[in-house]
Amino acid sequence: MPVLSGPHLRCRAFRDEDVAVVREVADDPLIPLITTVPTDSEGGAALAYVRRQQARVTEGVGYSFAIADATDDRALGQIGLWLRGLEHGRANIGYWVAPSARRRGVATEALGVLSAWGLSLPGVARVELYVEPWNVGSWKAAEAAGYQREGLLRSWQLVGGQRRDMFMYSRINAS
Repeated sequence: MPVLSGPHLRCRAFRDEDVAVVREVADDPLIPLITTVPTDSEGGAALAYVRRQQARVTEGVGYSFAIADATDDRALGQIGLWLRGLEHGRANIGYWVAPSARRRGVATEALGVLSAWGLSLPGVARVELYVEPWNVGSWKAAEAAGYQREGLLRSWQLVGGQRRDMFMYSRINAS
């Protein structure tokens, strides 16, 4: 796993001590609905999540990074570059930020760092991400990181047992 650095954070491999950030978001009303973060962070569930993130690259599905503070290396969230559409020149990004780290530009910086790296990979011409229309903070972070909204995908994703609309964003390789 590479380590990708920005001015205030780094995207690095998950470590066992990152269970703390997983436990912080386990009771978030949205994150466990749209990710594999467990709602029960006690016992081994949080560590099992960390171990799944560590295995993503060897499984060939993509790269799952812990978003970590550049000064103390404390995990603040997760961001992943998923390669399921690589045969079509596309990658997909998903991310979450712990409540204690929100409204500080963490998502924007992590998106910028990971997107630039992802677009430099062979075969990746386009990076896409999907955001629910009500999630203003997330789509503002995407736009600040150079993503363009392309449209509304109606009934695009199952979230908490209900079909949800998603804004589709992309950032493309300009070369």
